[in-house]
Amino acid sequence: MSKVCVEVTTSSPDETHAVGRRLGVSAAPGDVYLLVGTLGAGKTTLTQGILWGLGSDEFARSPTFVLVNEYNARITMYHMDLYRLDSYDEIVDLGLEEYFDGDGVCVVEWADKAPGHFPEDHAVISLDVIDSETRRITLSSDSLRYADVAKATENEGAK
Repeated sequence: MSKVCVEVTTSSPDETHAVGRRLGVSAAPGDVYLLVGTLGAGKTTLTQGILWGLGSDEFARSPTFVLVNEYNARITMYHMDLYRLDSYDEIVDLGLEEYFDGDGVCVVEWADKAPGHFPEDHAVISLDVIDSETRRITLSSDSLRYADVAKATENEGAK
C-alpha cells in the first residue's frame, strides 16, 4: 500500500498544466516522476506544467525520438520517453541510472514499459482519460518524500 496517494480531476489542458506547475514548484533535486497513461492522456501536458513550475519558460516536447530532453530551470529537468522502446534490454542499454542518481528532476513517460528499473524512491503519476477534456491524475508513492508534493497537487485539483 502506498504511503502517499492523491487523486485530482482536471477538466482542461490548462488545469493539467496547473497540476504540473504545482509538482514543479514543490520538486526537489533527485525527484523521479514516473508517468503512466494511454496515448493522449496528457503526460506531456503535465510534464510541460512541471517544467514551468521549475521556473523555465521553455516548451517541453515529447522526446519520443531522442529519448531524453534536458531543460535548464531552477533544477535541471530530464524528460524521458520510453514509448518507442520494445524491450527491457533496450531500456537498460540507455544508462538512465546516471540521470536518476543525479541532482535533477526526472520525468519519465511510458514508465510502465520498464517496471522495476527505477529508483526505489519515486512517485507514480497515472493519467486516466475520463472524456475528451477530463483527466483523473493519481500520484502515489511508497516514499514519504513525496507527501508535500502530493498535498500541493491535491490543492490544485479541479475546484
